[in-house]
Amino acid sequence: MKELEYPFDVTYLMKNKKKIKRQLLQNDNFIEKNIAILGGSTTSEIKNMLEIFLLNYGIKPTFYESEYNQYYEDAIFGNEELDKFNPDIIYIHTTNRNIMQHPTMYDDEKNIENMLNSEYEKFKKIWKSLSERFNCTIIQNNFEYPYYRLLGNKDAVDIHGRINFITRLNQKFHDYANSTKNFFINDINYISSCYGLDKWANQFYWHMYKYAMEVPAIPYLSFNLANIIKSIYGKNKKAFVLDLDNTLWGGIVGDDGVENLKIGPEVPSGQVYSEMQSYIKEHKSLGIILNINSKNEYENAIAGLNHPAGTLKPEDFIIIKANWNPKNLNIKDIAEELNLGADSFVFVDDNPAERKIVQNYVEGIATPEIDVPENYIRIIDHNGYFEVTNFSNEDLKKNELYKDNAKRSQMMMSFDNYEDYLKSLQMKAEISTFKPIYLERISQLSNKSNQFNLTTKRYSLADIEDVYNDDNYIKIYGKLEDIFGDNGVISVVIGNIKNNDELHIDLWIMSCRVLKRNMEFAMMDMLVKKAKERNIKTIYGYYYPTVKNKMVIDFYDLQGFQEISCDEQGNKIYKLDISNVYTNKNNVIEVKE
Repeated sequence: MKELEYPFDVTYLMKNKKKIKRQLLQNDNFIEKNIAILGGSTTSEIKNMLEIFLLNYGIKPTFYESEYNQYYEDAIFGNEELDKFNPDIIYIHTTNRNIMQHPTMYDDEKNIENMLNSEYEKFKKIWKSLSERFNCTIIQNNFEYPYYRLLGNKDAVDIHGRINFITRLNQKFHDYANSTKNFFINDINYISSCYGLDKWANQFYWHMYKYAMEVPAIPYLSFNLANIIKSIYGKNKKAFVLDLDNTLWGGIVGDDGVENLKIGPEVPSGQVYSEMQSYIKEHKSLGIILNINSKNEYENAIAGLNHPAGTLKPEDFIIIKANWNPKNLNIKDIAEELNLGADSFVFVDDNPAERKIVQNYVEGIATPEIDVPENYIRIIDHNGYFEVTNFSNEDLKKNELYKDNAKRSQMMMSFDNYEDYLKSLQMKAEISTFKPIYLERISQLSNKSNQFNLTTKRYSLADIEDVYNDDNYIKIYGKLEDIFGDNGVISVVIGNIKNNDELHIDLWIMSCRVLKRNMEFAMMDMLVKKAKERNIKTIYGYYYPTVKNKMVIDFYDLQGFQEISCDEQGNKIYKLDISNVYTNKNNVIEVKE
């Protein structure tokens, strides 16, 4: 919903949140999560705004909300209602109003250090208590700066200054986050500075309602928090689709010529576009895929990308569509070539008419409302399309992996027999029971895989750790490499053992990068092997249809399962008897455990 993208109209959101919620609930394709909010100040409006942002991301939350300023008591002493709620995520909404000790000019260095450690240990105790009780994801605010500086500029430097104290306390929070899994910081220090600290700390709202920030600031806080949660559950975007003229450079390359494009240090407008190109290119290190969609002659587009002052070059892009086709059709072609859903893309174009067409005809795509070039980066960045919560080596290599796939496609064209092509790839797979080193990647894959995802379940890292530690599950991962390179962990199967001799498949996913390469058969062969080792006689498979996973609608039929039920929504249950002889289906991949 465009109203829920940055920059948004705060007044409209606050007045129409119930109407927006009703509209969003018309969609029935949600993942459902329990979110507990433990607040050090009033949180009701934060909850309301967070809900509509999450619904917009396809996450339907159920909330537990602590009593006013009872965050410590709920965390440390327990709460029967919270225990029954069994949260998937706990959000601790504390601000500088909840810092109980502050240094004064009378305190020496030792006393201030004790204060600092005391405040930190109080929160550390909260985090550990909640983690031990619920083993769930925890999101903690850091602290915004105070709205006054008793020491002026020295407040940031002198150990007696509140700004200095909060900076050091925030660093302790950040260090804890860096060393602790399933723990994330909601950076309200940054959000309050972007919003404007004088407005953020409007005293009227504290003394009248006990809101720690002015109410019009709440959508910005809630949006930032929602971006963390949607990233945890794999709702991030995955790729850019970029216009060229007046988007990556100033001017029209076909009319003005390469030599007259505005880019580089010579003129101020050229510097703006240089910064834009550098900003976009940095996303490659996050595993974001870069593509071009421009109404241009192909040769002109390439010439513009080879401008000596440009940071982005043709080799930085996976697909370059420079033609005169409608841009919405180009985007659909790019999505098909990359095996990604069109809702994985962020379309950046300076032309509002092109954005409107794409928005109307490509469901789920993001079309940020960029205006003047000086604001391009801010608008894209503040939308949090690519919020980082988990990061893996595969992300670093993502663009290269897609380039390798293009090479495979070219090679495939030289074969008349598909099986001969697969054998020529000399594929080798490692398929084995979960290992600790891969748990984070497994969680990430479970949240990013939409097309080859039979049950559509999402697993946080805490969820995956629970599965790893539970002997009632058979859980295997698959890695795949070939003559073009190593794809890393690309498939996961989780099966729950019931009644001693039944295995129920809770999750079966595979990366779209390795579709149609027989990896699913190799995974099935290993699953049966592991199941027989546990004296399993019957495997049950489940298919829950979504708009994205239609490609696997007949997956279990191909694997030899028997369909035993199908309801009105198309949810299917299958079973496979493995008490008799099972014949391996993979004959093109060399597998090792």
